Formats: sequence, C-alpha cells, structure tokens
Amino acid sequence: MSDVLLKGITLGLLLSIAVGPVLFSIIKQSINNGVKGGLAFILGVSLSDVSLAIAANFFTELFTSLNTRREEIGIIGSTFLISVGIYFLFFKKVNLNEEGKQMLVFRKRDYFRLFLTGFFMNILNPAIIIFWLTTSTAFALNTIRERMIICATALVLVFISDIAKVLLANNLRQKLTLKNISLVNKINGIILIGFGITLLIGLMFFTKVQ
Repeated sequence: MSDVLLKGITLGLLLSIAVGPVLFSIIKQSINNGVKGGLAFILGVSLSDVSLAIAANFFTELFTSLNTRREEIGIIGSTFLISVGIYFLFFKKVNLNEEGKQMLVFRKRDYFRLFLTGFFMNILNPAIIIFWLTTSTAFALNTIRERMIICATALVLVFISDIAKVLLANNLRQKLTLKNISLVNKINGIILIGFGITLLIGLMFFTKVQ
C-alpha cells in the first residue's frame, strides 16, 4: 500500500509543478477574479484531469481513439490558447469601483464560464493526454484498485496544490495596482499565445516525422 501511495504522490507532484498554460492561467484568473473565480477555474481543470484519468485507465479504447486524434485536438487546443491569449493581451479590461479599486462582481454564468475555460484549456492540451496515456501504461501491472488509489492520490494532491496557488495569487492581487494587474494580463496573454504557437509547431514537426 505504501508503494501505491508513493506512486500517487510522485504523480501528483509531477502534475503540480509542471509548467504550462494552466499554471499561468490559475495565477492570472485568481488575480483578475479573486478566490471564487480562481476556484471555479481549477474545478474545471480538475474535472478534465479526472475525466482523462478515468478514460486512460478504464476506457482504453476510447482513450486510444482520443490519442489517435492528437493532431486535431492539438490544433483546436492551440487555436483556443492563442484566442484566449489575444483577448488578454489586447482586449481584457479591469473593472474598477468608485474608489478606483478592482471590482469583483460575478454572476453564476460568469463562474460557469471560468469553469469551462479551465476544463477545455486542460483537456485540449495533447501533452496532458500523452501524460495520462503514459501513466496508464506505466501502471498497467497494478490492479484496478491500486490504479484508482494512485490516480485519486495524485488528483487530490494536484487539487490542493492548485488551491494553494489560488490563495497565494489572491494575496498578491491585493497588493497590485491597476497598472500591474493589466501588465499581468498582457504577460499571460503573451505566454498563452507562445504556448499555442509552440504547440502548432510541434504538431507540424510531429506530422512530418510520421
């Protein structure tokens, strides 16, 4: 049992410290939308991870089908990242109240939008699909119960880590000026566009190799 838990913790740490568009977006969403907005975003990310983990371990045929569609998913994902990046780079505005401070007023549909953004940003990333495919292959000799414990441990650890990122980013938000928050949006936009373009180039190279 200790060996299974160790595998789950290791897997969770790998996902927690992985540098990708989701990491920067968690920080950005928390700075722009506060704790509740950041939590809505990471709930979407977590649901996508749970979906991929289940598909990889218990619906092998379905997940294999997703993997064979890696190029199409990659194109959709990179287009999504570039579009979101362009929005934050050129069009995102910070709402202010009468005192000139950042205003956080959300409706239920706004939280749902953040939830969907987190879900699709994560699930349309081919690197995440490859990660879970590799994971399911590496743990193929473990029993179903052991694989459930490994994945559950990893996902809980990642979720706790994401909550910590949201809280830290929210503390940072309270110390930022309007100019700095706008700068964070622009930097995040550039990062997302960069990830999207890199993903497209990687897909083109992969296709040529094939």
